[in-house]
Amino acid sequence: MKKLLKSCTALTLCLAFAGQSSAAMLTSVGAGEGQVDIVAWAGYIERGETDKAFDWVTKFEEATGCKVNVKTANTSDEMVALMNEGGFDLVTASGDASLRLIAGKRVQPINVDLIKSWNTVDERLKNAPWHTVDGVHYGTPYMWGPNVLMYNTEVFKEAPTSWNVVFEEMTLGDGKSNKGRVQAYDGPIHVADAANYLMFHKPELGIKNPYELNEDQYKAALDLLRQQRTLVSRYWHDAFIQMDDFKNEGVVASGSWPFQVNILKSEGKPIASTVPQEGATGWADTTMMHVEAAHPNCSYMWMEHSLASNLQSDLSVWFGAVPSVPAACTDGRGMQNAEGCAANGFENFEKIKFWTTPVTKCESQGECVPYYRWVSDYIGVIGGR
Repeated sequence: MKKLLKSCTALTLCLAFAGQSSAAMLTSVGAGEGQVDIVAWAGYIERGETDKAFDWVTKFEEATGCKVNVKTANTSDEMVALMNEGGFDLVTASGDASLRLIAGKRVQPINVDLIKSWNTVDERLKNAPWHTVDGVHYGTPYMWGPNVLMYNTEVFKEAPTSWNVVFEEMTLGDGKSNKGRVQAYDGPIHVADAANYLMFHKPELGIKNPYELNEDQYKAALDLLRQQRTLVSRYWHDAFIQMDDFKNEGVVASGSWPFQVNILKSEGKPIASTVPQEGATGWADTTMMHVEAAHPNCSYMWMEHSLASNLQSDLSVWFGAVPSVPAACTDGRGMQNAEGCAANGFENFEKIKFWTTPVTKCESQGECVPYYRWVSDYIGVIGGR
């Protein structure tokens, strides 16, 4: 996926890039406008309401006079839709949304000279292709990490070694079937999780990249997802509803985010997570600014604040993610430490198959099934077709 931009013949993205017009970048940061409106993943912007120990909003508001308003989005498609509607300044976009936002002219270039902490960003992220086009930056890196397999430790006495527990019917450690006790993500990008599973178990399909699938590979992924449909009790997209399902509805295994795992463990629930033998997809999220942002000065203030070492450190602990500022792992300004960053996957950057938008012309094999088909076909899978 890092090579995605090299295959810039895809009509769905690259023609849009070629004609990209952009808002004029700020050349200086002035007085704040009094607020900043942000679309964000659950758990990404905390003011102590969920846990008093985690608050990186209150002091920002006091220091800048910019009130932070947050709209939680549960999928990348929802983020894109909200940014298309407008009315927001910033979005914490994953790689399967960021290029669509750039191509759709919904976000503007960022003047990194106005981000004083830019030089502290991980070198692996500064020019990442999910927020950099033709050398132009369209955001500031925020957090990254893998999608994990969350499981109930009373059912699984040892960590599952494969994603098969959510894809294939089987009897679990408590002597009961997994049917009706597992979940899957309610987003078309979940097709990539099926493709990632098939990369390992059916190498004869020749999948090199789970976001680049020819017709045969794509059909195999859909077939696996239709099989999964017979097992799934609920397709989740709301992190808090998923946590409730694990606590009260008998769900024992699902793809998830470290955020849910950490909260459930903090509540004393029998929950753990793992990255099985097949590896995992993942996310590298970027704070991007709407092309018509009404509060650009507060937006730049927030982007600078988002790279603060103590914020990055505490968010890393809270969400179970890897900071975009490596010093946050070791400088002691926040709760995180080197061991915690290692546990969250700091050294596994090259192993994670980061979310990105599937395009028609692709690096690994020329012709691939584009994202719009992932969207319509996954709706069909969920609907039982």
